Amino acid sequence: MQKIISSQSLNSDLTTAISECEHDRIFILTDEKTAVACLPVIQRYRSLRNARNITVKQGDTHKDIEALADIWQFLSQNGATRHSLLINLGGGMITDLGGFAAATFKRGIDFINIPTTLLAMVDASVGGKTGINFCGLKNEIGAFCDARYVLLSTAFLKTLDQENLRSGYAEMLKHGLISTTERWAELVNYDLTQPDLTQLQRMVDESVAVKRDIVEQDPHEHGIRKALNLGHTIGHAFESFAMKKGSPILHGYAVAYGIVCELYLSAVKTAFPTEKMRQTVAFIRENYGQMDITCDDYPELLALMRHDKKNTAGTINFTLLADIGDIRINQTATEEEIKEALDFYREG
Repeated sequence: MQKIISSQSLNSDLTTAISECEHDRIFILTDEKTAVACLPVIQRYRSLRNARNITVKQGDTHKDIEALADIWQFLSQNGATRHSLLINLGGGMITDLGGFAAATFKRGIDFINIPTTLLAMVDASVGGKTGINFCGLKNEIGAFCDARYVLLSTAFLKTLDQENLRSGYAEMLKHGLISTTERWAELVNYDLTQPDLTQLQRMVDESVAVKRDIVEQDPHEHGIRKALNLGHTIGHAFESFAMKKGSPILHGYAVAYGIVCELYLSAVKTAFPTEKMRQTVAFIRENYGQMDITCDDYPELLALMRHDKKNTAGTINFTLLADIGDIRINQTATEEEIKEALDFYREG
């Protein structure tokens, strides 16, 4: 059973987590950035004195089969067994990649996630989804596998730049939209330019609770877990499109842009209140700007949406809302309706 801890003492909580996992050897996975910014925070802990560090290249474009093979090779060459432990210290790219490496090495070893970005705290590190990008498609290969422990420490948020803070916040905004009006209202009125970290810690805990509650009801995404896909059908298409064009955007920015489009579809198809849509869209435009697309890009974006794992028999599937917290899964839209949503995104 996965344990998620909002940590006030990372040293103590990590020591406890390690003691409850098998660990003849301990390995810590970081990328080039977290190796410098975050690894020194935990490396001095007594519980990690013999741990070996594995470092991969930074960025979602490196969440691929080559990086996965490098991790497997390092583990194999450094005496890892099925009783070893992998600690994933980093953002969503590291928790996705490291989780999948742990899930598949020797048919599965224990792993602990210590997310260091806001996005990883509220999204990637909770819920058991692991995986890599493949053939230019986001998270095309993967498995459901829970970390034994997830340790959330907002101390790492002090190392974040504004862009990465906003990226994670987009997933929190999504959690607000699928939960309660009060939570949504607090999120669209929060000042992202001068973040109050004490308030943010509480909001992170609440956001994680929203996701954890949904995941516990539906671990393998057969029903209500699809609520978490709000903004992601079109968002993933934006993300893959930007990656193909050689100008990658952060995941949360893609989700924010996807939310704009999918709230428009919600207003048109499931009567989502227009004023709430306008407030949310205004917040997103103010904090996330806009990705430069033209109507000539629509065919490629639609093709990317058809590749989405949530689709059935080639039909593009959406999670829409009838109101805040009133979730409508398994919704469809015509090609014309999707193009209208993209027009709305471009024209405001």
